[in-house]
Amino acid sequence: MRAVIQRVDEARVIVDSEVIGSINKGLLVLLAIGNFDLLEDVNWLVRKIINLRIFPNEKNFPHYSLKEISGSILVVPQFTLYADLSQGRRPSYFEAAKPDQARKMFDELIMLLKINNNIVVQTGRFQAHMKVYSCNDGPVTFLLDSKDR
Repeated sequence: MRAVIQRVDEARVIVDSEVIGSINKGLLVLLAIGNFDLLEDVNWLVRKIINLRIFPNEKNFPHYSLKEISGSILVVPQFTLYADLSQGRRPSYFEAAKPDQARKMFDELIMLLKINNNIVVQTGRFQAHMKVYSCNDGPVTFLLDSKDR
């Protein structure tokens, strides 16, 4: 699994002129599922996202996690994070999971985020053209790949 994690003051996702997900202070996560991802990758990524200490304390030092600040999270599916740009001018998505497999893993990740974490969880929509707006805080942005753990 690959994720771009951004600390935001607010974020929203729009499909067909309708806001389908919106958060205030928290994390915007652009998420891609790979062909060989397993449930252990989902579990690892959820633990990592919830417990990353990237929110500032009173001295502006990264000290608090999303869970500790009772923040919100907007998770947007983005298979293009698995694009292979090494040949030619057109991206190849060979490493990205097929939509049915990716949707199951995505749903599992969302369920795990919601369970016992005291956070608001919003999502984008699979296989939809989305407009994603965010007000980055910092900016603070991280790239995670479950295969690099």
